[in-house]
Amino acid sequence: MPESHTGPLARDLIRFAAVGGVGVVIDVVVFNALRATILPDGSVTGAVLIAKVAATALAILANWAGNRWWTFRDRRGTSITVEMASFIAVSLVGSAIALGCLAISHYLFGFTSALADNISANVIGLLLGSLFRFSASRRWVFRAESLSPLQHVG
Repeated sequence: MPESHTGPLARDLIRFAAVGGVGVVIDVVVFNALRATILPDGSVTGAVLIAKVAATALAILANWAGNRWWTFRDRRGTSITVEMASFIAVSLVGSAIALGCLAISHYLFGFTSALADNISANVIGLLLGSLFRFSASRRWVFRAESLSPLQHVG
């Protein structure tokens, strides 16, 4: 579909999904590489969660850059520091959603296989977290015309 026929919401959603796809690849590859090498289950307490946090941190940085310079390039704020801090805050909430799905599946329900960890964290968790991130990023982070949430903090 040509961009001229795509409304701003649809265009932002398509671009956000493309950037997010790169982030998902980073997240999944790093998570599984860590689980297969230096953080196998049982190597340290909470190995699966440590691996997920590290993978997610790298994906967040890649997603912020992609969304700043492509998805929302026409809506950027003037303060890159506030924008990045706001994006990280929103991403952490979205990541907590994925991490919560993983923790519930792995530790509460006892689904500890690599497949179960990937379904709970990288399918269910990332999907729910991404829906939150898109809405919050579009509404609060990338708003050149108004203050981002961290500027409201006293």
